[in-house]
Amino acid sequence: MKFLQILFTTVSLLAAAPAVAHDEETLKEAPPGEPYVKVSDALPLPEFIPSLGTLFVDPETLPAGPFLAYDHDGKLSATVYMTPLEELQNGTAYDGLSIGSHTVSGVDIYYNAGHPGVDKPHAHVVLYHDADAKGRLAE
Repeated sequence: MKFLQILFTTVSLLAAAPAVAHDEETLKEAPPGEPYVKVSDALPLPEFIPSLGTLFVDPETLPAGPFLAYDHDGKLSATVYMTPLEELQNGTAYDGLSIGSHTVSGVDIYYNAGHPGVDKPHAHVVLYHDADAKGRLAE
């Protein structure tokens, strides 16, 4: 039950947060340029992670992100947030998170026990940017 409350709070915060302005055109194709770095170049993770794609992040925005998720063809497919559950339980708010694209066709939220870069249990919040994005990232 507590986990569901945390997820609800996370989604509510993300929905209420204003989108940070940026040039969407520069993010449509990988690599997105500075300040983003390829996650697999900075951490012991594969270049393409099934269900998430090739990830880029601005190190200053860790741990929440946004992580920009690109498919095998380098097309921006999703924006991913990784919000540590412990921090949410302790009252941390992640306000004003930016997004890779203002077009969102679907959202997935799921638990992750931890991995390099975000070692503690956290929620993945994935905003898909077109109807086929989830399928392209799954491959």
